[in-house]
Amino acid sequence: MSVHLDKAAASRRTILVTGGAGFIGSHLCERLLERGDIVWCLDNNSTGSLDNVGAIMASKRFRLIDRDIIQPLPLHVDEIYNLACPASPAHYQADPIRTTRTCVLGALNVLDLAHRCGARVLQASTSEIYGEPEVHPQRETYWGHVNPIGARACYDEGKRCAESLFFDYHRSRGVAIRIARIFNTYGPRMQADDGRIVSNFIVQALRDRPLTVYGDGRQTRSFCYVRDMVDALIRLMDAPDDLTGPMNLGNPHEVPVIYLADRIIAMTGASASIVFKPLPPDDPSRRRPDIGCARRALGWEPVVSLEEGLAATVDYFRAVLQDKGRATAGHDGGRSDGVCGTIGRADARLERPSALHPVEPRAAGGAGARR
Repeated sequence: MSVHLDKAAASRRTILVTGGAGFIGSHLCERLLERGDIVWCLDNNSTGSLDNVGAIMASKRFRLIDRDIIQPLPLHVDEIYNLACPASPAHYQADPIRTTRTCVLGALNVLDLAHRCGARVLQASTSEIYGEPEVHPQRETYWGHVNPIGARACYDEGKRCAESLFFDYHRSRGVAIRIARIFNTYGPRMQADDGRIVSNFIVQALRDRPLTVYGDGRQTRSFCYVRDMVDALIRLMDAPDDLTGPMNLGNPHEVPVIYLADRIIAMTGASASIVFKPLPPDDPSRRRPDIGCARRALGWEPVVSLEEGLAATVDYFRAVLQDKGRATAGHDGGRSDGVCGTIGRADARLERPSALHPVEPRAAGGAGARR
């Protein structure tokens, strides 16, 4: 028995997930823990929430590090998933200079860490790389059509610069990289105020408020459920080193925005109407990934239908809004104003920046040195 445990401990990977308390990051942390890895979650909680990782905080193989990715990372890890960046227009446009810093300085810091540790590093890039696409569906060989000085450029160009840095580190310093171009992803743990289509529509419908559709609603999007996306990210990380990407990850099922609004109204049983507002600048008219590369190289494609995924997401938001309503009625001063409700307490596994120091993973039963 002891020999078996020693072998299991020796085979564990110590994995850093930046942005790990965010929407996709928290689901990824859970999946990595389920398969037996040691997971370090780095997040400054600017758009994430400790509630998202509340269910795994007690795990001895989980460690939460309160730190901004624009600061150097004095750690030692085997793999890095770089998901640290605001991903919704409402959030990344709120402080565009900081968004660019997060994209560029964050990429430099995780790449320096990967080079120092000999670690694999996966960059969570984005379909925004393609801008307002002139090619449809979008393939990885398409270079994009991006406005470099528009309101969305902090994110679009920041992610494009990060991809450039990843390939420069790969070519000049031999860093093992993976680049995932993530298309619209949705599911439980999205924020109600993040400005994304799915969360906006569901929360508006559940509150019996008019659903806000920008433009005429004929613009299209493709929506991938978070469970499918996490599966794809792990498969890409575990792929052979010559599979650097970039690789499109998303659901190729394309629907008009107005169709999504109608389906959510029907699924929630809301009596909400639809209000049309002007289309924001540089908002893409069509978005659909060509996932042929992921199908061939990873054996991956989404399996959760839009109906199934929306039903789970509606259930999540209904529960969250009911919980928030109960807290408001009870005048619970411990509640936050955000959709996630109570912010989880920082226990012994929460590392503050002043306490961060290089550590080596323990041989067995834990994620390295703890206070």
